[in-house]
Amino acid sequence: MSRPQPQPRPSQAKILSYSGGLMGVAAVPGSGKTWTLSLLAAQLVRMFPLERGQQVLVVTLVNAARGKFEQQVREFLGEESLGTQYRVRTLHGLAVDIVSERPGLVGLSEDFQIVDDSEAKSIIEDSLQAWFSAHPDFGREYLSDDHRDNNQTRRKWRDNAGKVVSNFINRAKDFRVSSSQLREALRVYPRLLPMAEMCITVYEAYERGLRYRGGVDFQDLIRFALQALEADPDFLRALRQRWPVILEDEAQDSSQLQEEILRNLVGEDGNWVRVGDPNQSIYETFTTASPEFLRNFLMEAGVTARELPESGRSSPAIISLANRLITWSESHPTERLRQRQPLSAPLIMPLTEGNPPDSPAGIRILVEQKMTSDEERDFIGRELAHWLPNNRQSTVAILVPSNKSGGEMSEVLRRYKLPFVEILQTTTSTRLVAGALYRLLNLLAWPTDSAALSDAFICWRRQERESPLIREVSTLLRRIRHVEQFIAPIDLDWLHEISVRGAGREQIELLRLFRTLL
Repeated sequence: MSRPQPQPRPSQAKILSYSGGLMGVAAVPGSGKTWTLSLLAAQLVRMFPLERGQQVLVVTLVNAARGKFEQQVREFLGEESLGTQYRVRTLHGLAVDIVSERPGLVGLSEDFQIVDDSEAKSIIEDSLQAWFSAHPDFGREYLSDDHRDNNQTRRKWRDNAGKVVSNFINRAKDFRVSSSQLREALRVYPRLLPMAEMCITVYEAYERGLRYRGGVDFQDLIRFALQALEADPDFLRALRQRWPVILEDEAQDSSQLQEEILRNLVGEDGNWVRVGDPNQSIYETFTTASPEFLRNFLMEAGVTARELPESGRSSPAIISLANRLITWSESHPTERLRQRQPLSAPLIMPLTEGNPPDSPAGIRILVEQKMTSDEERDFIGRELAHWLPNNRQSTVAILVPSNKSGGEMSEVLRRYKLPFVEILQTTTSTRLVAGALYRLLNLLAWPTDSAALSDAFICWRRQERESPLIREVSTLLRRIRHVEQFIAPIDLDWLHEISVRGAGREQIELLRLFRTLL
């Protein structure tokens, strides 16, 4: 039985009345867009004329959002949920699905490896270190006289150079530009560009590092997915048949390549709902992601434009400030900025109840002094040492940008002898156990999900997870089209099929043992 559903607001009801075609939704923060899109997905599973093997495809930005969508759609459907009539994927996960199904279309082998972000970062760091070893004085021309011989400044300069190179590579791949193309462009450019030389050299070394590992990174997967869709019309038609309806969340953070992938999957007469906040973008600064893609979509002919303007998240003063910035942006005195429309409608409408009240006395903005990170943490510690004894009934939350910063803040709180609960304060073994339980429960919740099956396998052999054999087997499991043909085969045994196709004896034995455990 599905759970009772709250009464949708009028703006949400308009979206839930969707019956096909193209729809764009501009949603403000706190408008309940995830709830609305999840309920719409459940409605479409029940009402849309899905044929055997077809699914409603929900595309999200990050894994955390994927889990939330899966949970909400499952709860809305209740006992009707089989997990086979809808699929929730991140954009990168969708790209993995597409490329893994037909890797030969983009020149990849069947056993290609995916290099994760940490390994990709390591390759870039090693390549950048080699660059600085070969060019020890590089960067001096960018520093003032006071900083050229300052070791701390030089270290910060090198750290920032690493960020520049990473962003350079990300954007190059988003624009589908190889290092060899950039090298040729630099060769014919009439001026010396030392920073470009560094970035291209590291990009070349990074590509060599990927080839040596027989791998691709997440940016490669996006462009390869689009390349695969463009290469084989029959393959594209099959995917369109499989996913006749696509719902996209956080569309304001979609890049040009990601949008093109979804446009190809939707086709001219497909069904596509895009939801996002046109006034925010998390990834715009270091990729080609931009809210402009969503804004342009909302204005396209044939697109039904909707709004989710009501917010239950912010106080009236914050909402008023946000709306003032939007209207100021739309009438900006500089024509170039006004035409770009960095901020646009809808204005935020507070709910009649539920928003936090205004509390001007509780907001303090420090502008009178400039503090280092250490001084800022010490300031917070001193303030809390004065405030907490008189407010013992209250709880204080300290938000930090990273685990490292959280650990340093904890040391300050200990120094001031303040009681606190550190969410970061867990042992490695505790995190490993929690992660293992999550992956095993995820497989139980989604027994037809090949990615969940692969994660459970790695969890089982986590002590050997970096070995080539374990990586090969996990890749095989992730590419299973029908998991039941491995777990409980009837007419077709996937394990026998891959054995016939030439899978190694060690791989087969390990998979057979894994199946007995399941």
